[in-house]
Amino acid sequence: MDIDDDSVDAIRELINIGVGRAAGLLNEMTGTHIQLKVPEVKILEYSDLTGEKHVLDHDHLSAVMLRFEGSFSGISMLVFPPESAAILITALTGEKIEAPDLDALRVETLNEVGNIVNNAVMGSITNVLQERLTYSMPTYHEGSIGEILNSGRGGRYEWVILAISQFNISDLHVVGNILMIFEIGSLDSLLRKLRDSAGCAE
Repeated sequence: MDIDDDSVDAIRELINIGVGRAAGLLNEMTGTHIQLKVPEVKILEYSDLTGEKHVLDHDHLSAVMLRFEGSFSGISMLVFPPESAAILITALTGEKIEAPDLDALRVETLNEVGNIVNNAVMGSITNVLQERLTYSMPTYHEGSIGEILNSGRGGRYEWVILAISQFNISDLHVVGNILMIFEIGSLDSLLRKLRDSAGCAE
């Protein structure tokens, strides 16, 4: 598959539009000034995903997963390493997430943030491409990246867009990872539509 720099740049731009919208919604929801940016976007094969050691080699990741189906199908996920999840929850709720009785608050907070980011990113892509996708109910998962992927509905996955996202909240720095995992043939379809859209805009 031909993945050129222009395609990666176009995907990065759409993701940045989405996270910008997500930051605005989170600011309104929490009353906290949150900046969200995506400095790095990679496209890698699904089989290589667990090799992304610098962000995904934790045994206790927190992930919010949203399945999408249509002219391109797969899973959108927002994944937090444990340290970033703890900082984010404390910043947004004022609670230090240590005691077991705060597990429900932790899950609720991360689920809400994940839903907002996943929907904003997918919405920015489908709006530009004028596509309609069907979404499943979002689900929350914990564990290693392999365990999280195995807990989702099975699919024949081929390619992954990995976007390293940075949340800046009151001088705190939180890293979350936006993953878009595509079934076989779906990333080809997305890239074709991006190129067609760019051609129409010229």
